[in-house]
Amino acid sequence: MDLKLFFDPISAEIDIDKLPSSALAHSFYINRDRMPNNVEEMDLAIIGILESRGADPVHQSGLVKAADEIRANLYQLKKGSGNLKIVDLGNFRSGPELEDSYQRLQEVGNYLLSNNVLPILIGGSHNMDIGLYRAYEGLDKLVSMLTVDNKLDLIDPDTGLPNETHIHKIFKHDPNYLFNYHQLGYQSYLVDPHETEILEQLYFEGIRLGVLKENVKELEPLIRDADMVSIDISALQAHYCPGATDSKVYGLTGEEGCQLCWYAGLNDKLSSIGFFEYDVDKDSPDHKTGFVVATMIWYFIEGFYNRKGDNNIRTNDYLIYEVPLGGDPSSIRFYKSKLSEKWWMEVPHPEDKLGFMRSIMIPCNYSDYETALSGEVPDRWITTYSRMV
Repeated sequence: MDLKLFFDPISAEIDIDKLPSSALAHSFYINRDRMPNNVEEMDLAIIGILESRGADPVHQSGLVKAADEIRANLYQLKKGSGNLKIVDLGNFRSGPELEDSYQRLQEVGNYLLSNNVLPILIGGSHNMDIGLYRAYEGLDKLVSMLTVDNKLDLIDPDTGLPNETHIHKIFKHDPNYLFNYHQLGYQSYLVDPHETEILEQLYFEGIRLGVLKENVKELEPLIRDADMVSIDISALQAHYCPGATDSKVYGLTGEEGCQLCWYAGLNDKLSSIGFFEYDVDKDSPDHKTGFVVATMIWYFIEGFYNRKGDNNIRTNDYLIYEVPLGGDPSSIRFYKSKLSEKWWMEVPHPEDKLGFMRSIMIPCNYSDYETALSGEVPDRWITTYSRMV
């Protein structure tokens, strides 16, 4: 694929040469005036999204500026650990129509995923995750998706803007390869109860802001289950992200946002991530939001280069615990990584009578193991099993 056809160089106003030698920008391959030749050899690819037609017109001009503002903050941060193989492809060229932008992003995303290059989308409106989701089409795999947002974005496409209806469109996409979906940080007073009913009917899970803030660490398995993460920065408090298009007084703190991104980076299964809904025109004079989003990306990169290789459960790097229950199921098998000390549990296919169909390995916590020891079936096991029926 000739990526030059899909991208423009980063803004010339970002003067990388003036940054100190310790700046993160000097560890990137950056499309300043030409596209790097060895994109397929990279680990991560940053993609600036300028497409804003899916948002309220009042935010569109600010969304277009988001990618370069995030870059300006990210580039000046200090390089962390690891030998970085990161390319900034530049700013993605939008299509004549919004649907054309989805199609173009699908093509680029599919190419990167097929070459094991993880795309990091920055800027634009949240509905651009439709193009990222479609990039998994044809890869012959089921996809688990996780969204961080203060709303569910499940409004009917006939009545809402694209950035309010994009999850509805993803659920309706044909062919359907969405196996699991989790949504973190929604605020109940901003959500129509009908939307939460849709999640329940599909055996998908929405986690309210209050539950999330009680113990962020307990939700790490949900992030570890995701192939794709889509973040609307409106999920963060207006104090931290005043430039989010739908920022509210309540929400995640900047530290909690960074912690979620650290977990996402550590996830060996995760293959794409996006950061959306930053309106530069709405931001504080010191562009606080740009710095917070850049820091979240920094933590994601750090997590990525600290991955433990927990992607092959059947190796000798795991301790196996079989917990008898005496009912249905008769037992549950748990796996604990010797490298990361993280836990998984095995869910057999409900139609597997002879042991021929593959079981599902789902991330879990030690608390799920304790639940099984007490004779109860963990909720995660029940939800996954029900989804396969």
